[in-house]
Amino acid sequence: MSISKKLFGRLPCGSDVYAYVLKNGTRTSVQILNYGGIISNLWVADANGVTEDVVCGFDCIEGYLTSGGYQGALIGRIGNRIAGGKFVLEGKEYTLFRNDGNNSLHGGQYGFNTKIWDVAETDGEEPSLALTYTSPDGEEGYPGTLSVKVTYTLTRDAGISIHYEAETDKTTIVNLTNHAYFNMAGYDKSTIDNQLLWLNSDKVNSFNDEYIPDGTLIEVAGTAYDFTKEKAVGADFGDSHPMMQSYGGYDNNFFFADYNGTLKHQATLRDTASGRTMKMYTDLPCVQVYTANMINVDDHPFKGDVKQYTHCGICLETQAMPNSINMPGFTNVILKKGEKYDTTTVYLFE
Repeated sequence: MSISKKLFGRLPCGSDVYAYVLKNGTRTSVQILNYGGIISNLWVADANGVTEDVVCGFDCIEGYLTSGGYQGALIGRIGNRIAGGKFVLEGKEYTLFRNDGNNSLHGGQYGFNTKIWDVAETDGEEPSLALTYTSPDGEEGYPGTLSVKVTYTLTRDAGISIHYEAETDKTTIVNLTNHAYFNMAGYDKSTIDNQLLWLNSDKVNSFNDEYIPDGTLIEVAGTAYDFTKEKAVGADFGDSHPMMQSYGGYDNNFFFADYNGTLKHQATLRDTASGRTMKMYTDLPCVQVYTANMINVDDHPFKGDVKQYTHCGICLETQAMPNSINMPGFTNVILKKGEKYDTTTVYLFE
């Protein structure tokens, strides 16, 4: 059981970035940065004791500052996209920074992924880091002062638990997630195309060409979006569906079947060669599955000078539906004064 801390780098503004390594004697250990709450390394041993780093990322702060992709970062206030960078809340229209064409993506120009978070360490059998940040009223165009706490815990059964909490002094919108790129073979070994994925999902949003839900749902049965039986992630990359042809893989919001708000096993990712398996548990209604289709191979190389590559990992971003605030009746992202945003996602490694 241990938590160690070291200097990782320094931001242009002069702020120090620290890396925290959590270990507890299980097959899993993790390194987390106070910059962006980033999971920069996640080491998992297979059944033979062979350990690999199963998340993409960088070994210097420059990589996180100069590359796209939100590698390993905490995302907020709103994960995913808001159409037109606008929404109406309690009769007032709010305008956000448009950093994705006509839309606002992952919190805007300077989302939570760019913040230095305060860190409180708790060592023990399940070492944890409690990261806190206060987002002021009007930051990135969002109303209300939002107090956020995200607790990363290395569990006794070799998992990473992420507990998201938030409170506001004025009605606002919240949809927090993490943007880790998982590769169960090791980020430097191969694409995720042949790794096996199971999702407890019966419906997926139909998106337009700006990755915004168009208001209709697709039943996944018999389509490229059907992972109700385990199949290779890349098995249907060549499918003729317009979204697949346009996106070059998956970047889609999947609804969980029989969702009831409790923490449930909703996804499994497995590498057959090593046997490394990740089971995802969440109490949220949806997951954005992104297969790193838009990776810029000319961006800063990954750890160990590994050149970035398409389909290097898969993101399983637990969330409410994208653009929920503009599409009432699907999922809720409104948080009012006196209420608490409280949700948990666990990635368990076997």
